[in-house]
Amino acid sequence: MRGPDLARAALEAARAAAKARGRGPGRPRRGGGAGQSRRRRSWSGARPDDRDPQPLGRLASRLAADRGWTDRLAGGQVFGRWATLVGADVAEHARPVTLRDGELTVQASSTAWATQLRLLQRQLLAKIAAGVGPDVVKRLRVQGPAAPSWRKGPLHVPGRGPRDTYG
Repeated sequence: MRGPDLARAALEAARAAAKARGRGPGRPRRGGGAGQSRRRRSWSGARPDDRDPQPLGRLASRLAADRGWTDRLAGGQVFGRWATLVGADVAEHARPVTLRDGELTVQASSTAWATQLRLLQRQLLAKIAAGVGPDVVKRLRVQGPAAPSWRKGPLHVPGRGPRDTYG
């Protein structure tokens, strides 16, 4: 047999096998074949479904959880919501500087406010934990105001600096 005759013979054999199984040429398939099961796609209807449009906040929180960003985002909330977390008076005189390994470094505007923040440390940690969640900020480190640097240029002479010539 040649090519076209061989193809016709294979087609006739397939039709005979289908007829023996009880399926004619016009009948659709029911299953997916040997070992395969096909599930019919259904509409979501009134119930919530993964195919429904999702709110942006839910998608963003799912993305952050999948990528492991939740700790960094919680730390960012401390900086972004500082005034609402600690109150307007404290936020006016103190600002967060860094957050590393659960330790928040706060810089006060004066030494008196640095002392006040050290005394209020437990209350501030409780407010922050209530606002952004527990274990985001575990310790609070308070710094006083930053003094200006009198070192200018690459060369420096040891001593008290410009204060020694004032009289």
